[in-house]
Amino acid sequence: MDTSASNHHALSQPQVIAIANQKGGVGKTTTTVNLGSALAERGARVLCIDLDPQGHLTVNMGIARPDELDLSVYDVLCEPQVTVGDVRLHTDTLGVDFLPANVELAGAELQLVTEIGRESVLREKLAPYLADYDFVLIDCPPSLGLLCINALVAATDVIIPLQCEYFGMKGMQQLQQTIERVRAKLNRTLRIQGILPTIHKARTLHAKEVLGLVRAHYGEIVYPIHVNDSIRFAECPLAGQSILQYATQSDGARAYRALAATVMDRALAERP
Repeated sequence: MDTSASNHHALSQPQVIAIANQKGGVGKTTTTVNLGSALAERGARVLCIDLDPQGHLTVNMGIARPDELDLSVYDVLCEPQVTVGDVRLHTDTLGVDFLPANVELAGAELQLVTEIGRESVLREKLAPYLADYDFVLIDCPPSLGLLCINALVAATDVIIPLQCEYFGMKGMQQLQQTIERVRAKLNRTLRIQGILPTIHKARTLHAKEVLGLVRAHYGEIVYPIHVNDSIRFAECPLAGQSILQYATQSDGARAYRALAATVMDRALAERP
């Protein structure tokens, strides 16, 4: 596997991928961190954005105490003079840049409500920096509020991590409706790039049945990859690593490398 920077083919148009599902605990942060790290491993320039007030992505990037940060993504969204460049940090371990978040971000929704153009603040703030990256990955909060809408307006693509259980499927309709509304009014080119089955309990019949249902119902849009449930994902943040460094030969690392290869191949295929 070639992981050298020479493997890098700059994309003329960076892909901005919102990783969204209003259900919590379905693997959004895990997917953002590990897809980001796997894309970087392939030579891509990656920015990860933590849009979840829980700040789990930020912790995963090696920031043990997000609440002690001077500046965070909250300031990017709510302070007109603060730029992405003022806030972005870099992690050598994962090879990506990131915009950190902390609990302060929970106040952003209220503050943005009165703003004109409140749905497109993130898109406008990102615009001057897009040329620095091939991929921007946005870890969305577990709700369909204004933070998530900002992510969908800024995005070119959506990846939906879907837990392999029946109730996981039920929430999909709501998310799809939100994506349709954003597409109709605010971002015509937004598309669902793929559904990623996550937290797949390989030994249970239920998970296999749901995976079958998902593939039958959504067809081609479901990635031919699924991420098995593993305790190792929970251990990664403590190590400040992605699964690629923490358990490089694991099923999880293989799955996210395969996802990165798919995402990159599609991006390169669409290059003008």
